[in-house]
Amino acid sequence: MAIDKSGAIKAHTRVLEINTYEVEEGVAIVEGTLKDDCFVSRYLASGDQRPPGTIHHMIVRMKIRSPDLTIEEIEAEMPSVPREGCRQTIDTIKALEGIRIASGFTMKVKEMLGGPKSCAHMVSLVLAMAPAAVQGVGAATSQRPLDLSAYAQRVMGFLADTCWVWRKGGPLEQAHREQLKDYL
Repeated sequence: MAIDKSGAIKAHTRVLEINTYEVEEGVAIVEGTLKDDCFVSRYLASGDQRPPGTIHHMIVRMKIRSPDLTIEEIEAEMPSVPREGCRQTIDTIKALEGIRIASGFTMKVKEMLGGPKSCAHMVSLVLAMAPAAVQGVGAATSQRPLDLSAYAQRVMGFLADTCWVWRKGGPLEQAHREQLKDYL
């Protein structure tokens, strides 16, 4: 592919950063940040001109319990938003407390917070955080010898059918299922 961007003017950047912190054995905090920066002046439909700067800056923190990846607590901050009304959606995120990051998570989040029920950018951040949470909690818990029962639940409960290599019936899924059959 040869898409040429030479001579182009950078107009916008979205940066997602997701970090996981183990706070105690079996409990992690996953913190996600979404930041949209505009590098050019822009005109709104009203005719008003906006200068370059940060459009969205939001932070979501989830306290997650393993091995089942249940969201015990969740909170959001919105240091920068395009409209003050956006901040009215901060507490909508609380609806996710008690649900598991597992198969069907994306659909549940969209049902609970999609469209006019919440902030589309905050929902996008939460959806990006879910697979990172699986990786982060896995990294945190694998600092000690594995509890194979917990591992089996997390791996087979979340990863099956999430991508090509983890497809049900595929070689990796079958090998893990065979290896962990006593724990499933």
